Amino acid sequence: MAAVDITVDTLAALWRIRFIRVILALFFLGISIVGSFVNWTQLVPETYFSNRRNGVNMYFVKVSWGWTLLLLTPFILFTSYKNLTFALRRLSSLVVATAVWYTFTKSFSYINNATGTCRVPESDAMDQVPHDDITSCRNAGGQWDGFAISGHSFILSYSALIIAEEMAPMVHMVKKNRNTVLDLLYISLNWIVIIWIWMFVCTSVYFHSFPEKLLGTVLGILPWFLTYWIWYSMPLSPGLPYQPKEQRQLA
Repeated sequence: MAAVDITVDTLAALWRIRFIRVILALFFLGISIVGSFVNWTQLVPETYFSNRRNGVNMYFVKVSWGWTLLLLTPFILFTSYKNLTFALRRLSSLVVATAVWYTFTKSFSYINNATGTCRVPESDAMDQVPHDDITSCRNAGGQWDGFAISGHSFILSYSALIIAEEMAPMVHMVKKNRNTVLDLLYISLNWIVIIWIWMFVCTSVYFHSFPEKLLGTVLGILPWFLTYWIWYSMPLSPGLPYQPKEQRQLA
């Protein structure tokens, strides 16, 4: 398992650097802007990932928060199990993150519903009552035109950023306290971050308007910043992932 050890050590050394996590947030902002410009030029041809029903979107992105919790929950337990109080505090950060995810996604849906109108083909418009919500509009074969803040831009950036924060303590895990399950779980978290980044790029290039993507991205970055950079450093909070004091000052 030497290859696994080397991979884990290399990735852990990368994510321990706080500035790298800041760069990731700036990367999402940059891709949102550049991807929107590429979308505007219409120079990128249609690909497998321009189809909303592609496998990665259907089986990963559509349930991205489930994947994030599925991998992060055992990882936090593995890296903080020696201190039950600390472990419970750290797990409460996932409760906070889930509340953020739920509140924001519901708000996006409400805004889209409140700002939109239904357009149905002229041939089908006769004898039809107005459709005042997205579901009835689509069931009638219509197209809903509302301000649809990009849920993909939000959840992919937010999930990747909190995973990056939670992976940081891996560098402090003594090898004798690590095991194959933990190492493979850590590598899986890194793979899921790569998938989220790639699908964020695809969203930026193929879908939504520029304001919808930019706002979704900003709203993905904002709660990460407010929690991990401000609130979690305070006493009455879930607390930050474990880092020795001297390492925290260097990060």
